[in-house]
Amino acid sequence: MELNIVNEVAALQRLSIAQLRQRFAELFGAASAASNRTWLLKRIVWRLQALAEGDLSERARRRAAELARDADLRLNPPRPQTGTPAQPQALVAPLPPAADPRLPPPGTILTRPYKGQLVQVQVLTDGFAYAGSVYPSLSAVAKTVTGTHTNGYHFFRNTLNHQKEIA
Repeated sequence: MELNIVNEVAALQRLSIAQLRQRFAELFGAASAASNRTWLLKRIVWRLQALAEGDLSERARRRAAELARDADLRLNPPRPQTGTPAQPQALVAPLPPAADPRLPPPGTILTRPYKGQLVQVQVLTDGFAYAGSVYPSLSAVAKTVTGTHTNGYHFFRNTLNHQKEIA
């Protein structure tokens, strides 16, 4: 049987899923419940090629069987360990996050001109105060000011660099 793989693949790609399943059953001698077009196409083309050009050699089949025998396959899931129950772990209170070294100390006022306005933000121990509200991050303040997602450190970069030079 002469196989023109390009023509065969083109013809198979025009088939519906039901037609691909039917072709699969013809080639493999068993029906497939698969609905994945790509999987069906690959399997059918593989089978056509194996029929046209020959399947695995006997030597390759023996080697595959040998590897399968040597494989350490787990046939049953591991059993849960029985024995002494685990000792309860001591609960350790999480450490508060370290202050970001890029930020100036609490109480510092960051000032930045933006579109003709002067944006002033006060650094707090647990956030940033701007326009009567407290924000959890500089990015949240920058988003409020600009109306878009903006990196707060980038938005206030000149002010932060200037503050570090003063300190």
